[in-house]
Amino acid sequence: MTDEKTENQQTQAPFGGDDAPFAAEFAALEALKNEVESLKDQRLRALAEVENVRRRAEKEKADASQYAVTKFARDMLGIADNFSRALAACPAEKRDAADPQIKAVLDGVEATDRQLISTLERYGVKLVDTSDGRFDPNLHQAIAEVPGNGKPAGTIVDVVQTGFMIGDRLLRPAMVTVARKEASAEGGVDARA
Repeated sequence: MTDEKTENQQTQAPFGGDDAPFAAEFAALEALKNEVESLKDQRLRALAEVENVRRRAEKEKADASQYAVTKFARDMLGIADNFSRALAACPAEKRDAADPQIKAVLDGVEATDRQLISTLERYGVKLVDTSDGRFDPNLHQAIAEVPGNGKPAGTIVDVVQTGFMIGDRLLRPAMVTVARKEASAEGGVDARA
């Protein structure tokens, strides 16, 4: 019977019956387990933060290289505008009738304009697209509302100044005129136009 009693005590208490001397060790072991879990959590959070910092740095580096020419490109847009104005000042019929030397100068201005636009495009500066005729306030700046002459209200009628993008950022909006709402069937003009 004593053997059974001793065996029961051993199955109930792992260290032979009285757990009191080992209570401090159990508490210390539990504290160490909790500390290990806490340190694992801190380590994982630190690794995640390092990865986030690395990603941010890579993005900032990519943005810096992509948009480094922004100020220079903005300055070049004035030159592109002057070339466009020079070419627009001499319509095709006058150019055809012009002296050969004048034609050569205009051809040179035209070639320089194409080369400037091509160079800007090589560095990520592209024209704002106005070909679909839809006004987009994110890309276009409406400078006037004009009669639409058959175009729906709110569509682009004329591009006054070309807009440019650099990468996915707007460098300069396209300045456009927009079709206004035509007079209503009763002969009045819609007040919202």
